[in-house]
Amino acid sequence: MALERGLWRAACSSGVLSLTVMGLLAAGQVRAQDARQHTELAKEAAPATPPQSMKEGAEPIPAETKVQTKHDWTAGARPVHYTATAGNLLIDNGEGKPGDEGKPNGSIFYVAYTEDGAASKDRPITFLYNGGPGSASLWLHMGSVGPVRVVTESPKATGGAPFRWVPNQYSLLDKSDLVFIDAPMTGFSRAVGKGTAKDFAGVDQDVKAFEAFIVRYITVNQRWNSPKFLFGESYGTPRSAALVAALNNDGVEFNGVTLLSSILNYDIRDPGYDTETKTYLPSYAAIAWYYKKVPQTGTMQEFVQKAREFSRGPYAAALEQGDALPAAEFDSIAQQVAGFTGLSVEFVKRAKLRISPTRFRKELMRDDDQILGRYDARFDAFDTDEAGEFPGFDPSDTGISGVFVGAFHEYLQTELKYTSSEQYYLQGPGIIQNWDWKHKPSGAGMMGYGREQLQPDTVIDLADAMRKNPHLKVFSANGWFDLATPFFGTEHDLGQMMLPPRIASNVQFGYYPAGHMVYLNVDALKAMHADLEKWYPTAIAQ
Repeated sequence: MALERGLWRAACSSGVLSLTVMGLLAAGQVRAQDARQHTELAKEAAPATPPQSMKEGAEPIPAETKVQTKHDWTAGARPVHYTATAGNLLIDNGEGKPGDEGKPNGSIFYVAYTEDGAASKDRPITFLYNGGPGSASLWLHMGSVGPVRVVTESPKATGGAPFRWVPNQYSLLDKSDLVFIDAPMTGFSRAVGKGTAKDFAGVDQDVKAFEAFIVRYITVNQRWNSPKFLFGESYGTPRSAALVAALNNDGVEFNGVTLLSSILNYDIRDPGYDTETKTYLPSYAAIAWYYKKVPQTGTMQEFVQKAREFSRGPYAAALEQGDALPAAEFDSIAQQVAGFTGLSVEFVKRAKLRISPTRFRKELMRDDDQILGRYDARFDAFDTDEAGEFPGFDPSDTGISGVFVGAFHEYLQTELKYTSSEQYYLQGPGIIQNWDWKHKPSGAGMMGYGREQLQPDTVIDLADAMRKNPHLKVFSANGWFDLATPFFGTEHDLGQMMLPPRIASNVQFGYYPAGHMVYLNVDALKAMHADLEKWYPTAIAQ
C-alpha cells in the first residue's frame, strides 16, 4: 500500500489495536452452552515441567499449567463432545545466549478444542493465529471457526455491553481439533527465564518460536500422527508460509495451510514500486460496485475481472512509462481508472493515476460525508475533517474491537474457567516498533537468493515446502472489500512460486463479500466454512 513502510507493517493484521487490556473484564451474562459444560475442571502441571525459577536476574519460569472444561457442540452437521484446554507451554526457540541452550525462554498461551474419544491418527489438528506482527489470537478465536462466535452488528459499529456469543454453526470442530495460539509477548504469552522480547520480535525469531510451540504441543499431547494444518490471518500468512517450510525441513510434515487475507511478499510493496498501485485497483472496483458508484451492469465478479485485466495490461504499461506517458494516453488511462474506481477523472489525474488506499477511503464517499474502513470497506463513518486528505480513523477497527475484547474475556473467565493476574495484551508492547524484518527463506540458496532478505518474501518458503511435500494443499481465503491485504496482490504472490502445474494445482482460492476479517460477515463466514469443509478431506487424502 501507499502508507509508509512502518505504518503498513504496523497495520497489517486484524487486531493490531492501540489497546492493552488490564486483567480480565467481566461483561454480560454467563451463557451455558449445554448440560455437560464445566462438569470437569482440571488444573495440572504438564509432563517434564522445568523448575519454577532460575538464578537471580532472570524472569521466573512458570509451570506448564492447563485448565480443562467439558462441552458439547451441537450447532453443526454432527454433535461433537469436546474438551476445551486453556493453558501454557514452555519453549526454547534457540535465540538465547550461549550456554542457555535447552532452557525455556518463552511461555506460550493457547486454547485448544479437542474431540473426546477420537483416535489421534484419525483426527486432524489445526493451529490458528492472528498476525500483527504482535497480535493475540482472540479475533480468529472468537470470530471464525471456533465452537463459539461473538455477535456483532457488522458492518455497523457494535454497541456496548452486554456482549453476546453464540454456538458457532460454522465451526470446523466437526473436521478438526483447533488450537488457538497467542504469539510471544501477546495475550498471556511471555518471555521467561533469560528470554527477552528481542528473542521473539522478528520474522525468523517468530517462526522459530511457533515451531517450538507446535513441536512441544504435538509431543505433550501425542499428536505426531495426526493430520496437521496451519491457519493464519494477515501477518499470520507469511508466518504460515515460512513456518510450514521450517517444520517440513525438520521432519514435521503438514497436510494443509489456510491463508486468510494474505501479505506474503513485503519487498515489492514498498513505496516507489507500482506493484501495490496495480494490486489495489480490482479491490477499488469491488468497493465502488458495493457502494453503487459505478454502473451496475453484469455482475460484480465480471466487473472485477475487467479491472484485473486492465490492471495487468494497459494500466501496468502506463505506470511503467511514468513521465514519458503521452498526454493523450494519460487522459485515456485516467478515464478508465475513474470508471473502475468511482472516483472523478480530475482526482485521478491529480493523483498521477496512482490511488493510495488511504486516499481512496477518504475520497470515494466524500460527497456523502463518509470515510471507509481499511480492514473492511463495508464499514463507514463520519470523519472530523470533511476537507481532509486522509481518514482520521478506521471504522472497521473501532467498530468491532470492543465486542471482541469484552466477549473474549467474559468467555475465557466464565466458560473456560481460566483466570490470571497477568495483563492480557492484544498487541505485544513494543513488538512492531522493534520488529526485525530480515529473513532467510527456506530453499533460498537453491533459487539463487542466498543472501538474507531485508524484507521477507515468504512466497519462496511456501514454494520450497510445496516442492518438498508435493501433497501439501493451500487454501487462500480473500475478502472482496479488504483494503489491508488486497486479493489481487495475493493472486500475484501465489502465482510467482514457479511450481509445475501438478503442484500449482494444490493452491485453491476462495472469495467472499467481506473485508480482511471475512468472518465479520456471517454470510461470508458461511460460504468460507462450506469451502473449507470440502477442502479439508482433499488435504488429508493421499
